[in-house]
Amino acid sequence: MAYNTSMQKATLADMPAGNYGLISKRTAVLDGVEVTQVTFDVGAKWSNDLKGYAGTEDCELPHVALVIAGSLAVVMADGERQDFSAGDVMLLPPGHDAWTVGEIACTFVEFSRGNDYYADGIAP
Repeated sequence: MAYNTSMQKATLADMPAGNYGLISKRTAVLDGVEVTQVTFDVGAKWSNDLKGYAGTEDCELPHVALVIAGSLAVVMADGERQDFSAGDVMLLPPGHDAWTVGEIACTFVEFSRGNDYYADGIAP
């Protein structure tokens, strides 16, 4: 695999925000790696705010992310639940729902190489 040998930089705050109810995201692409800042505002839940955009019963994307603020509850289709808080690194397989825990918005930064159902013109 060939890698770009030049340094690359993007500032997430400069990226346009895609808003889905109480969930927002900003994505930067660096040599094919997508870095996305996702914020679940207080009261946000994937199945309420993003399910209609995704067109699936559960979130079917895998996620590798670092939680930088707040807490997020994640429940798998089989009922397994885990909470992730600021400083936690999470790896989520497909087939889950997630929502903000408490009275602080949850923000995490995830890293991926595509496979994003938002890429089909639904979000900037």
